[in-house]
Amino acid sequence: MTDTTFATDATDSRRLIVLDMAGTTVADGGLVERAFESAAVRLGVEPGTPEHAEKLRYVLDTMGESKISVFRHLFGTEELAQRANSAFEEAYGELVDGGLVVPLPGARAAIEQLRSDGRTVVLTTGFARITQDAILDALGWQDLADLTLCPADAGGRGRPFPDMVLTAFLRTGAVADVRDVVVAGDTAYDMLSGRRAGAGIVAGVLTGAHDRAALTAHGATHVLGSVAELPAALAVRAAPAIPAESS
Repeated sequence: MTDTTFATDATDSRRLIVLDMAGTTVADGGLVERAFESAAVRLGVEPGTPEHAEKLRYVLDTMGESKISVFRHLFGTEELAQRANSAFEEAYGELVDGGLVVPLPGARAAIEQLRSDGRTVVLTTGFARITQDAILDALGWQDLADLTLCPADAGGRGRPFPDMVLTAFLRTGAVADVRDVVVAGDTAYDMLSGRRAGAGIVAGVLTGAHDRAALTAHGATHVLGSVAELPAALAVRAAPAIPAESS
């Protein structure tokens, strides 16, 4: 059953939190669409054409997936995919500097609270490292999380593969069992990645690309209004049972 209440357990073992960025902790003001349009034009796909509309729809439907994987599907050859990906990353990086990327409400405070509670926080993305770093720099988040990962850090495979979650598990050593990992994201691909990695909690958030039905259908164990609710939800789960008073 998917809900917003985490089961109570006296043993707080959920010490590794793997969070998506765009749509989960960060709002980018539609920059993905704008950057794709710039990349598509460079490859001869003009805005307003049926081909452009079809390709943009696929980009939006696959939010959360590694961008190079998306471009491989859209353009067919590795050469074209790499050209499109480079153009996309360049355009997105330029747009980031325009100040349109902002933290989602409560996201920074949530990450700080999770770390204050003794949890290890890892930020993940489907973007390339250069774009992830541009976002972190724009927000002043370079040291906010314990670790940041992009697909290249996990052998090149992004979501919906479990590789970034498992890389976080291996690199941090924060927990001994993948079932003690918490994954949170706003897309179906985030949910699939978390479930395939064996994470015990896979929480969907309603601040990004996909709605409750899509998140649940792809494996969310819980659905939250936003990532700002995550620290309190985990604190409820970890609260020890109150012993009954003796008569």
